[in-house]
Amino acid sequence: MKFSRSLLRSIFIFFLSFLLVITIPVIAVQGQPPQDILQQARTLYDAGKFREVVPLLQQAVKSFSATSDRLNQAMALGNLAATWQQLAQWQQAEESVNSSLSLLASLEETPEQQRVLAQTLDIQRQLQQERGRLQDALDTGERISKIYQKLGAKAQLAQSQIHQSLTLQALGLYPRACKTLLNIYQQETATCEITPVLLETWKSQTPSVSHLSALNSLGHTLRVLGQLDESRLVLTTALEIAQSLNLPQEQAAIYLNIGNTERVLANQPDLDSPQKAELVNTALAAYTRSAQLATRTDTQIKANLNRLSLLTEQKNWSEAETMGRSLINQVPQFPVNKAGLAAQINLAQSLISLVEGFSNTSFSYREIEQLLDRTNQGANQLGDPLTQAYILLSQGRLFELEQKWTLAEARTKQALNYAPSYQSPDVAYQLLWQMGRIRKAQGDKEEAIANYTQAVNVLSSLRGDLVTVNPNVQFSFRESVEPIYRQLVELLLEEKNPSQNQLQLARQTIESLQLAELDNFFRDACANAKPKFIDQVDTQAAVIYPIILSDRLEVILSVPGQPLRKYTTYQSQTELENTFKQTRVSLRRTAFPKEQLQVAQKLYDWLIRPTEQDLAANGIKTLVFVLDGYLRNLPMAVLHDGQKYLIQKYNLALTPGLQLIQSQPLKQTQLKVLIAGLTAARQGFPALPGVASEIKQISGKIPTNQLIDQNFLKASLQKEIKTQSFPIVHLATHGLFSSSATDTFILAWDERINVKELDQLLRSRSAENREPIELL
Repeated sequence: MKFSRSLLRSIFIFFLSFLLVITIPVIAVQGQPPQDILQQARTLYDAGKFREVVPLLQQAVKSFSATSDRLNQAMALGNLAATWQQLAQWQQAEESVNSSLSLLASLEETPEQQRVLAQTLDIQRQLQQERGRLQDALDTGERISKIYQKLGAKAQLAQSQIHQSLTLQALGLYPRACKTLLNIYQQETATCEITPVLLETWKSQTPSVSHLSALNSLGHTLRVLGQLDESRLVLTTALEIAQSLNLPQEQAAIYLNIGNTERVLANQPDLDSPQKAELVNTALAAYTRSAQLATRTDTQIKANLNRLSLLTEQKNWSEAETMGRSLINQVPQFPVNKAGLAAQINLAQSLISLVEGFSNTSFSYREIEQLLDRTNQGANQLGDPLTQAYILLSQGRLFELEQKWTLAEARTKQALNYAPSYQSPDVAYQLLWQMGRIRKAQGDKEEAIANYTQAVNVLSSLRGDLVTVNPNVQFSFRESVEPIYRQLVELLLEEKNPSQNQLQLARQTIESLQLAELDNFFRDACANAKPKFIDQVDTQAAVIYPIILSDRLEVILSVPGQPLRKYTTYQSQTELENTFKQTRVSLRRTAFPKEQLQVAQKLYDWLIRPTEQDLAANGIKTLVFVLDGYLRNLPMAVLHDGQKYLIQKYNLALTPGLQLIQSQPLKQTQLKVLIAGLTAARQGFPALPGVASEIKQISGKIPTNQLIDQNFLKASLQKEIKTQSFPIVHLATHGLFSSSATDTFILAWDERINVKELDQLLRSRSAENREPIELL
């Protein structure tokens, strides 16, 4: 007789807790009497009456032991371990599963013994994952997969690979998780790529719950990796299959993920208001549909939690208040496992945002404190340090808002003990940032700078891994990462005459931010940092670092052989950005020359005028700008001193930061340009009548190879770059420059060339042709 029950599997992710649900079978108990006992246990288990199941299974274990039926005894112990897990009795669960594995080790290896061993190991794997022992869970999962592979059990092997992908996600290893999922469909690939062959495989696949679990998990993984269109495609496919099978719970789990992907799409900063509103509404509708369809309480809770956090994010306070009150009344129904604790933390975070942003809320800080105290009790029983760290982080934040500095500091320090930077850097940087804010609020500037610096150092050590160890970071970079850098710079530069150490650290911090922004954009640590002092590159070049802060514009000047210096313009960030935008608008042909000169002179006064004497005294001929924020949209050449443009006085250069490239002077060589351009309308984009005259003018000054209109094909461009040396590549075409690398492209005659494809194309030069492209 079989004894089975679907168990909750979920991975803990802080705050916007996008948890995936899959099912795993509890061991099937087979054998002769006590069949009646086992049938009764199964009925009670399915009804969720776990405390009544325990004595029945304990009785079954004794009965099998009395008859020396060690295989059935091992299976009964495994089921008992699964039941103890449901009751959050972790020690008893450990003892039961270890006893089961010991019995199985004493038996002769047979297909039946191996099947039971794999199922028992699956229960152990779940227990390890629940208690935060993720590497152990991964190792156990690999052992399970090998057993199923040996048995030729394809369905069980696929389910095991899904479990492995979830463990890999919890470890932050999302590319590996993606490849593991694709391997289920024999899709061996070096990258996480959704190919036409794979799409056909899905369509021809026999519909099953296992297939849906794999697609749902893949949709989540692709979202974290920044492949949002692919995530949409996979989840839509999964939803169609679930609907065809009329599986409401599976539909609910998929809608939950669809809501998450639409929400991430809505967070892209380059969207206009109607686009953003449409995506937010789609996400809210998906969460609502998930809650309506869910046949499991946990899925319903997660859908409502995500809806609540999105409502608070959108400042829809009235609806958020109603939903928050409903959810806090349901807390006693939350599961007592890791997923349930994650849900409570998620709720607490949303309520903190509600109290902070909505003055008319009925919630109090005390109510949230009680919720977190309750959550902490469950975390102590579970014994997972990371969960405990997240709870303490939330408590510290709550006390920070209440200005209970001693309590806030104590909770934050305690959390750092559970999540040290070398072990849990994605949590540690948030704790160090919180500690820095607390110290700053108490007037301890020195310690605040030390904490902020530690937080930035942890972020720098994470580099491209940041977007995978904490999936939420990549989609809220401006709220969860960028402020740390800027707040540190504010602290370092708030004195009128900061020390050289402070100026150097401020410069280093803003360069580290530039590097982090690139990593976040490409979802990868794409730029190898090689710090280089400017006087090692050019002794007649000065570097200007404008830094936009909340209440002022700071400029750091680096002149070879001289101490760093800074100068300040006190304007709000809004006023600064309005001026930058006016300058951009003034560059249009329709603008009046007088208007253009006025804003160009204002920018000159802010960025150059205070340092004119230094530049002249040191014989500076080249200005290198490391621009910040909206300033990147402006050509520095148009700055005007009232008599001349800046380009008439200096050589000008731009760089994202001197850490990002190994700078060196250009050799005096004969220049040659590869020009590719479109003049005609193509692929829904209008004609570019100015391109023809642009190409004609360039060709009159310098030798060129040209790929125009029908000749500007992706393959043709690649061939030219690969086979010939061009220090300059000039592209005159349409393009889209988005906050997402996936949506950033230039237009060729035959197709769009994505920014990552362009990168590969530019690197495709043959081994015999190594002259670098100096200007693109």
